[in-house]
Amino acid sequence: MAGREFHDGAKDGLEALEPLDPEKIHSFSELLEAMRKTAFGGRRLGEAYETLAAMIDDADCKVVLTLSGAMTIAKMGKIISTMIDHGMVQAIVSTGALVAHGLSESVGKLHYRHEPSHSDEELFQKGYNRVYDTLEMESNLNYVEHVVSLTLKRLHTDQPLSSHLLTRELGKTLAEEFEGPGILKSAYLKNVPVYIPAFTDSEMGLDVATWAMGKKIDFTRSQIKEGGDLAVLRALHEVCPAFNPYVDLNHYAEEVMGCPRLGIFTIGGGVPRNWAQQVAPYIEISNTRLGLNVQPPRFHYGVRICPEPDYWGGLSGCTYQEGISWGKFVPPAEGGRFAEVLSDATLVWPLLMVGLLERCRAKSVSS
Repeated sequence: MAGREFHDGAKDGLEALEPLDPEKIHSFSELLEAMRKTAFGGRRLGEAYETLAAMIDDADCKVVLTLSGAMTIAKMGKIISTMIDHGMVQAIVSTGALVAHGLSESVGKLHYRHEPSHSDEELFQKGYNRVYDTLEMESNLNYVEHVVSLTLKRLHTDQPLSSHLLTRELGKTLAEEFEGPGILKSAYLKNVPVYIPAFTDSEMGLDVATWAMGKKIDFTRSQIKEGGDLAVLRALHEVCPAFNPYVDLNHYAEEVMGCPRLGIFTIGGGVPRNWAQQVAPYIEISNTRLGLNVQPPRFHYGVRICPEPDYWGGLSGCTYQEGISWGKFVPPAEGGRFAEVLSDATLVWPLLMVGLLERCRAKSVSS
């Protein structure tokens, strides 16, 4: 067995770590920069801050924000709208529930802290919907349906619907009818498309379905002679809105194709993350099956905040390195830059956001 060699890290070109000195830190941005030279989760957070700042500073980079989890119920909605307002993101892919609960906030409704002494049976009877330690009143969601209906009245009945069209029109309603901030309001004002791939898996999806059925309720009742309301409902289930998810798919592909560089900032995982990333395979299989020759877009930057590890084999936990094998990301050897924080977004996202805003203010003062 050969003897060990005792190398010097500096001579080998290794990066030295530095003690985090709280006496020398005077801002969140300085704290995050210092954390990059520590270890474990702290280093991951510091690397996420630097990568996120790099993609935002890159004038040739379009940033896609993907959202899952109950982030608006968790009161992270203002962070999202602030990122839009400051031009940090140019497209959003989200779960429908997150946007619906954000709509509740946008129209002035409140969420409440859940007290463990209240049983879920009691909450149901009182019209409270529990999301872990927080409550959404059913009356909030009923009011959101009113806002959705108000918006749908503006649209032509034969107009093909898609999630980005509906979210844009909802943002217009918020901008014209409601005061205060909102995710869809900011997105509308900044012309940032908001896509909801699993649209029917949301309160808004149910609102649109019942809106379409409501247009036929009187006629259907007049035609059904037996079976009562159950028969009426089954007949109404044949009535579907003219919703086409492929309008979203192709609109998103058009948004990201041809961009010099792409960045993705992911909160959680799920459908929004994969739907946003699958644009490269979409273009690649189009080339293969249709005889085309179009350069598939790949992400140059990526930051993921999600507590899900990769060893469960689930998509939410898969690393950006794994995504390289699917052609979704630019390898680090070709300039790809990625960071992943395995943590609850409500813990680290606010820190990142405050650091980024401090950095923006400092840059504007120096310029």
